[in-house]
Amino acid sequence: MAVMKFGGTSVGTAQAMQQAITIVAREKERATPLVVLSACSGITNKLIQIADAAGRSALDDAIALAADVRRHHLDLASVLVGDPARREELCSKIEEFVSRLEMLIKGIEIVGELTERTKDMFCSFGELLSTTVFAAAMKDQGYDVQWLDVRTVMITDSNFGFARPLNEVCEENVRRIIKPLLKRGTIVITQGYIGATKEGKTTTLGRGGSDFSAALLGAWLDDNSIQIWTDVDGVMTCDPRLVPEARSIRVMTFSEAAELAYLGAKVLHPDTIAPAVEKNIPVYVLNSWHPDAKGTIITNDPERLAGMSYKGLVKSIAVKKGQCIINIHSNRMLGRHGFMNELFGVFSRYGVSVEMISTSEVSVSLTVDEKSFSNDLIDDLKSFADVEIEHNVATVSVVGDNLRMSRGVAGRIFSDLKDVNIRMISQGASEINVGFVVEDKDVVTAVNNLHREFFSGLEAEGIFEVPAGRP
Repeated sequence: MAVMKFGGTSVGTAQAMQQAITIVAREKERATPLVVLSACSGITNKLIQIADAAGRSALDDAIALAADVRRHHLDLASVLVGDPARREELCSKIEEFVSRLEMLIKGIEIVGELTERTKDMFCSFGELLSTTVFAAAMKDQGYDVQWLDVRTVMITDSNFGFARPLNEVCEENVRRIIKPLLKRGTIVITQGYIGATKEGKTTTLGRGGSDFSAALLGAWLDDNSIQIWTDVDGVMTCDPRLVPEARSIRVMTFSEAAELAYLGAKVLHPDTIAPAVEKNIPVYVLNSWHPDAKGTIITNDPERLAGMSYKGLVKSIAVKKGQCIINIHSNRMLGRHGFMNELFGVFSRYGVSVEMISTSEVSVSLTVDEKSFSNDLIDDLKSFADVEIEHNVATVSVVGDNLRMSRGVAGRIFSDLKDVNIRMISQGASEINVGFVVEDKDVVTAVNNLHREFFSGLEAEGIFEVPAGRP
């Protein structure tokens, strides 16, 4: 069995949704899949806008946006479902969901308060609508399909906005509800991203929640693969918007994929990797528009990795823009304990995450998101140290297994950056990441130079692949 998760762009239009249906039907010839869908592209953002409008009592704006949500899904129904009776039934279900959305809008507008709990309720409508349309379209094409409200299975804590599943309860629910359907050959269509508390209150799993849902369900089912279908040919050697010659990576380890996600690459969120790592289930990142492309396999299977050894050592280059450097200098650091505890206590109090760090005897340089810190935080730092801020910088991270133990890699990296002003260098305990900071204006030069150094000519080794439809 396989869990197949389709992202928003893979179900965002009637054409995209039909393409996804074709892929699911092809998988059904091998084994009955569990299908997990995101909301149609753009719908979750629209639902957040609706929630914000309701929270500030802008009723007309919220209702108008809800009408857009209704129209989008009714348009999908008109294209994807041919049978008049089945289409009428689907349109009725869409209307029921949107009517409940409008009731929620009016309730929030009356109360005048938007909470994390009600925001989760708003966001849930996207996945509920996309899966309802998808299941009806598959039924219309003659497939044995069961729509499932994942909130009957994905039971979570009450940390609204970032809920965590109650694993034992969820696993039992999967065995009791989902497994029998799959065993009898019924394709199950359900939602990612959302869940519910034991009391039945809707929750969401936070950023990357749909991928996380798919990985959890795959682990609970003991599946032999988790398929993440997107609009790109797997994990890329670099962002193709920065490096047109970027290639898709055929195979990588779980630790490499997790590191890339932490460092800003548009790949799977680290939480997504965790359930797959625990059960050693391979994760396939595939392109729904080019289903025959090989994509990327993320695995710790020694046999697969041994067959894909690579000469370039580096697997990918991740870039995180919108950063700033905070330079902290104090003679109190010299030979004294407790300074670091005091320093990071400030960042903890203000809820600011430190991305990259470099230290010396009397100074610390670190990067944070440009939008994450306040003047109050800086004032607190200045109470015990000299502080300097450098704006308009980006972190660049070179990722590959065992980089720290590979001779010559650091030399190759920095010799290719001789024309770039490097503002900071960081290599911590991780053996798979070498990071540095450059000014925004130097990002394109830096990553293109590095990409040429480490990836030119490696397609012939079978490790990297030219994305489908590109030269």
